Amino acid sequence: MDILILLGLLTTGYVFGRIAEKRHFISIRTREEEYRDVLAFSARFPPPSSTPTTPVLVGGNVVVAVDYFKMTAAALRNLIGGRVTSFETLVERARREAILRMKEEARAHGATQIFNVKLETSSIGQGTSGQSFSVEVYAYGTALVAGKTD
Repeated sequence: MDILILLGLLTTGYVFGRIAEKRHFISIRTREEEYRDVLAFSARFPPPSSTPTTPVLVGGNVVVAVDYFKMTAAALRNLIGGRVTSFETLVERARREAILRMKEEARAHGATQIFNVKLETSSIGQGTSGQSFSVEVYAYGTALVAGKTD
């Protein structure tokens, strides 16, 4: 009977976790389309331009929690080795969300280009056995606001 309860809880966690993840990916794709005019480059310096611009530091931060099913799946994967795809989607969502938030801030300043984009990733809330409970991603760069000068 206990095993049935455990399996029921794991199944419920899996189903609701997948639904939340799918909703988040839909939201990300929609907003990526909305912010596609705000270009982000890893290049350190922008190309020379005759248009005066003002550099503005912009950033986007997100913390995404690991659901219990993903932690369980990762623990099982650790026994046999290989890719932990459940965590890969978690990190992908966090990266894309952080970049979107950075682009949102750049647009609020009137910028359409961000240069020297960097991503910082860290885990938050390590448990006693070393597992992480959430992942933080911070995206930042230099947005160029056209028509202004320092």
